Amino acid sequence: MNPGIDLQGSFIQTLRDLGIPSGAAKAIWMPLPMFLMIIGATLGVLVLVWLERKISAAAQQRIGPEYAGPLGVLQPVADGLKLVFKEDIIPAKADSLLFTLGPILVVIPVFLSYLIVPFGQNLVITDIGTGIFLWIALSSIQPIGLLMSGYASNNKYSLLGGLRAAAQSISYEIPLALSVLAIVMLSNSLSTIDIVEQQSGYGILSWNIWRQPVGFIVFWIAALAECERLPFDLPEAEEELVAGYQTEYAGMKFGLFYIGSYVNLVLSALLVSVLYLGGWGFFIPLDQLANWLGVSEVSPWLQVITAALGIFMTLVKAYLLVFIAILLRWTVPRVRIDQLLNLGWKFLLPVSLANLLLTAALKLAFPVAFGG
Repeated sequence: MNPGIDLQGSFIQTLRDLGIPSGAAKAIWMPLPMFLMIIGATLGVLVLVWLERKISAAAQQRIGPEYAGPLGVLQPVADGLKLVFKEDIIPAKADSLLFTLGPILVVIPVFLSYLIVPFGQNLVITDIGTGIFLWIALSSIQPIGLLMSGYASNNKYSLLGGLRAAAQSISYEIPLALSVLAIVMLSNSLSTIDIVEQQSGYGILSWNIWRQPVGFIVFWIAALAECERLPFDLPEAEEELVAGYQTEYAGMKFGLFYIGSYVNLVLSALLVSVLYLGGWGFFIPLDQLANWLGVSEVSPWLQVITAALGIFMTLVKAYLLVFIAILLRWTVPRVRIDQLLNLGWKFLLPVSLANLLLTAALKLAFPVAFGG
């Protein structure tokens, strides 16, 4: 059963029916998914900021924002408007070009990574065969922007924050990539669509979290470190470095860092959902559920319901992971920088490498059970 609708084909066919040439119809379609992706990611940041305030308030037995809209839902909008209208200040002795490029290099790779995130079988902006490789490559650009921002600020605290960000990213990108390679090995594909479809045979029992529990834990810890979330927010530790690489930034340049960190958290939660929790897959295989209910698999309304249910399941799984990340921020103390690097190099790296080698051995020994 096709759990999605070919939105691109339907849109282009509709325009062709209106008399628009095929090439022009494709040109009209191309910017729409990217625009929707940017709007959706930005709205996700607003929701996430509101959730962060409310969940942290509940963890500390407070109320949180209440008066900016019902239940304080407009508080993130007020924060965004404040950053938009604040004066953009560049320090006198800072490198203005690098100072401006730093936040841009931090944000753009995160938004581009959304291109490979599937919300349904055909609800993905680009289904390239090397989607996972593209994401790993894009994620390695972000620390360059952080280091550039810290250096260009001409501030010793900013420079230390940038150096910490680069060291932290290098330390945790390797176990992150090794844990993803184990998933790629099981799925025989670098495509996120193929990885999700490989987990769709038996519902929840097919999810990779059961075959890769160690990889799931390593990936989630490394993803939190890549997002610089507590207990791994050493690059911007306010008790030690004022605000790290963000110290000299104001206005929308600071807002870009703010947006980038939350967009990256949502992206990490979505990727964990796709790689380990079956993506858009339901707990019960929908084709079997349709057979039990006596519904035809080619029914148009069933395809619409299935596509909507796929988006809902992806977002629910991502929300649960975001909730855990927010709860960790307000309940776990920050680690020291030496503990951070020791965890990455001396624990996660050997564990992820052993997990990859064990996965390869089991795949060779039991090719049918492990997708050989």
